[in-house]
Amino acid sequence: MFIFENIWLILFVAWGLPLTFYRSKFRKIVYQTDSWTINFKPYFMKELKALFGNIYPENRNYLKLRNFYRFYLIIYLLLFTSYLTFSQNNHMNEIKIGTKIPEFALRDQNGNLFNIDTVLGKKNLVIYFYPKDDSPGCTKEACSFRDQFEVFTEADAVIIGISGQSVESHKEFAKKYRLSFTLLSDQGNKIRKLFGVPTNFLGLLPGRVTYIADKTGKVIYIFDSQIQATKHVDEALRILKESK
Repeated sequence: MFIFENIWLILFVAWGLPLTFYRSKFRKIVYQTDSWTINFKPYFMKELKALFGNIYPENRNYLKLRNFYRFYLIIYLLLFTSYLTFSQNNHMNEIKIGTKIPEFALRDQNGNLFNIDTVLGKKNLVIYFYPKDDSPGCTKEACSFRDQFEVFTEADAVIIGISGQSVESHKEFAKKYRLSFTLLSDQGNKIRKLFGVPTNFLGLLPGRVTYIADKTGKVIYIFDSQIQATKHVDEALRILKESK
């Protein structure tokens, strides 16, 4: 589930949302003003001195808020560190250039079990991970692969698209846009994790990454771009042509 997979990010964001409120109150005390515009003024030195020092020793509101603000920031930094550590651990075994494509099996858009062993070491492979069926960027990417399908076939390459939607969703997506290549349902994102596909936008969006493997099953190129959806196709074709 998304919540359990991104628990540190969710805690980090949730704990950080009230930060602007507490900082606003603190700044108003430090700079002796009630104006909300103080939040946007680039004054920092006095604020830092107030946070780590004791500039108003007789002001109880200042002392109380300063101590709370310190505690709040410590927890915030711990959550941020935990999130970075968790993200790094998730990508320690990620697929890199020179790595062999791991063995896996998933259901395709027709409900049939597709085992990578049937093509691994026999064909060039274009394995692309995408966020979601029928979303604008993913549709452009899939249709671009479809339009160049014969060119990939001539390069003795197999196109495999992988995302976390169901078999039924993939089937509808493939039928709607007449997709002639394999779409695999990776519900639970097990294969995405196996490859170590990075996420985007602080873990909120599944990454869009394409892996090109030669006939030995070794990855020879990786293209990672969430925005340039159709460039995944151009890059895959370029690498296949250069590797002939």
